[in-house]
Amino acid sequence: MTIDHIDLSRIDLNGLVALDALLSERSVTRAAARVGIGQSAMSSSLARLRILFGDELLTRAPEGMRPTPRALALAEPVRTLLRQVQSLVRRDETFDPRTVTRTFTLGLPDSTEVLLGPKLLAYLRAEAPGISLLLRSIDRIRILQELDADRVDLGIGFFTEGQTHHKRRLLYRDNYLCMFNASLVGVTPPISLEDYLRFPHVLTSLKETAHGVVDDALAKLGLHRTLAVTTPRFLAVPFLVRSAPVLTTMHARLATFFAGALGLSVSPAPVDLEEVSVSLLWHASYDDDPAHRWLRATILRLAEADPPGTGFTAAR
Repeated sequence: MTIDHIDLSRIDLNGLVALDALLSERSVTRAAARVGIGQSAMSSSLARLRILFGDELLTRAPEGMRPTPRALALAEPVRTLLRQVQSLVRRDETFDPRTVTRTFTLGLPDSTEVLLGPKLLAYLRAEAPGISLLLRSIDRIRILQELDADRVDLGIGFFTEGQTHHKRRLLYRDNYLCMFNASLVGVTPPISLEDYLRFPHVLTSLKETAHGVVDDALAKLGLHRTLAVTTPRFLAVPFLVRSAPVLTTMHARLATFFAGALGLSVSPAPVDLEEVSVSLLWHASYDDDPAHRWLRATILRLAEADPPGTGFTAAR
């Protein structure tokens, strides 16, 4: 398509920046703060945008401002365009992790944070002291919305959903182990299926439902287990297990870490459980961002550098 320079000259790039902020924040006040202008200036930008696109774009609603269908259709193309412009302008900049100053927001579960967080923090303080992290706990569905709204730079977790503009890279694969306090349970590894069903279990569920992958596996055998506690917090589980004659089944990498730290026992689960994949997830418009690309490579390298015996296979 031939570029109509005269027609394009009518479009102010600052207007698209304002539109992106308005669609992300759905508030004139918050959008103005995000861009760094006054509220009246942002209101004027919205008025010009409505004329440009021939649409209200945002309408008042009880919960704030609601985007019109036209605005929702514009959101992703506008954000992609702005990131491409930003990448084009910065393309020739030399990225030096030792001198760059930037904050990255990462969405990840506490289980991944406890394993990866310390190594990543130590590496950043030594090699990139100007880079700081804002860690947020986000589920696998909401992460897509947060990436699209530019509120999260990178997600780490068990992701199965996504669109073409959500880029994914396998970080590592993990399996499952059963973990328990052998002195309270009176069982030594490997645990039998009979003992596995005899003791009550602790389940971690982010969905607030008392059902997990173990229950699905047992159901195929016509069996079921008894649950003593269901919690959304992975970090609470080892302390619950240490205090009572109960079992838990969790990702092997995490179970091995907790068992070593708290003197607990681990055993292969006596039921077949599918391997899980932990991935990096980001918005495609950050593919060529030097700092973002460096952080992704750093996380991949740290995952691959884990010593043997942690119960996982790094992605190759």
